[in-house]
Amino acid sequence: MNGEYKSRHDHARTGIGMNILFIHQNFPGQYRHTAKALAADPANRVVALAMHRRDTIAGVQLILHTDKRPQTSLHPYLGQYEKQIQNGLSVARAAQELRQSGFTPDVICAHPGWGEALFIKSVYPEARLLCFQEFYYRTSGSDIGFDPEFMPKSRDYPFTTVLRNATINHSLSVADVNLCPTQWQKQQFPALYHPHITVVHDGIDTDLVRPDPAACFVLTMPDGSMQLLTAQDEVVTFVSRNLEPYRGIHSFLRSLPDLLARRPHAQVIVVGGDDVSYGTRLPDGQTYRQHYLAEIVGKYDASRVHFIGRIPYQAYLTLLQISSAHIYLTYPFVLSWSMLEAMSAGCTVIGSNTAPVQEVIRHGDNGLLVDFFSPADIVEKICTVLADPTRMASMRSRGRQTVIDSYDLHRICLPRQLELVRRG
Repeated sequence: MNGEYKSRHDHARTGIGMNILFIHQNFPGQYRHTAKALAADPANRVVALAMHRRDTIAGVQLILHTDKRPQTSLHPYLGQYEKQIQNGLSVARAAQELRQSGFTPDVICAHPGWGEALFIKSVYPEARLLCFQEFYYRTSGSDIGFDPEFMPKSRDYPFTTVLRNATINHSLSVADVNLCPTQWQKQQFPALYHPHITVVHDGIDTDLVRPDPAACFVLTMPDGSMQLLTAQDEVVTFVSRNLEPYRGIHSFLRSLPDLLARRPHAQVIVVGGDDVSYGTRLPDGQTYRQHYLAEIVGKYDASRVHFIGRIPYQAYLTLLQISSAHIYLTYPFVLSWSMLEAMSAGCTVIGSNTAPVQEVIRHGDNGLLVDFFSPADIVEKICTVLADPTRMASMRSRGRQTVIDSYDLHRICLPRQLELVRRG
């Protein structure tokens, strides 16, 4: 071993830090705050293996890996599994090179969903493996088959779903610690593993994401003019990384004609891209936004609906701070950070009556729940909020307090994450 890296035993003797390896194809992903905190200690050595270059974190050595070998599946259902194996092999090769260079991690933090953690214990059997268990696929009771518009087309979908979980099952069997962000997501995993899964959310920075009565958001209007919006305006917000059915874009867009007719001064601002993160793509390159706007063309005031794409994080926070009503719709699936950030920023959140939203929002107390499939219910709830914003003040306050009490980054979530990393 060269002098650049030290093992856990060296750390114990000298009192210096740890060697930590992060594995996530889109690093930092869920590890942003954990990696930043660990890398802030100059005694630690922090390395990350990723497939794509996203944001960089000071003090983290980022190594990109890829496996470009063509897939050779003998059976069509093995295609995804083979890709996961290739991802795992690509990580293993990069890890072997790291080991040869003298880097031996004390702890490995890995997201196993894409197969990247498949072989890491074979390279570093002595390291503690912490797996971020984001989601376990089921043929019923969660996302698959939830939406009647997007039912599985193949009668063999239960069999392909089993294969989607193959690498996750392996990670559950070899991990020393399994982390899951919500109780509902934990319950999706086989009961056998429940005692071995710790629920710790990624965390919301409530010091940064907080109400600001003086916030103002500059909106570019269709004619090119600029309009300044504040919390005194009627602003309805909808945020998703990508605008797709998994996050309810179809139900929301279908609510617009009635909503805009009933609230003639409302401005609707939609944040998100036109790619597909979950589910299937539409044919011929059509986006879901285009597809569902075509249903309501000519039936709504398009000048008051603003699709602003993806925006810088600070602009996004400002938008939440001036929002009158924030809509969050989702299949029973992974809970988005955006819903908790909206609550932390002081929004009145109208969330779908689906898991895991129900785990956070208590209807009528810290937010409102709405029927995912009912544009009429969505309109009714929005109009209730817009009609009497003063009455919603206590609900907004309780919503923020919920995040502070259970999901605060610096006081609750990050300390728990770091404790699990540092535990010998």
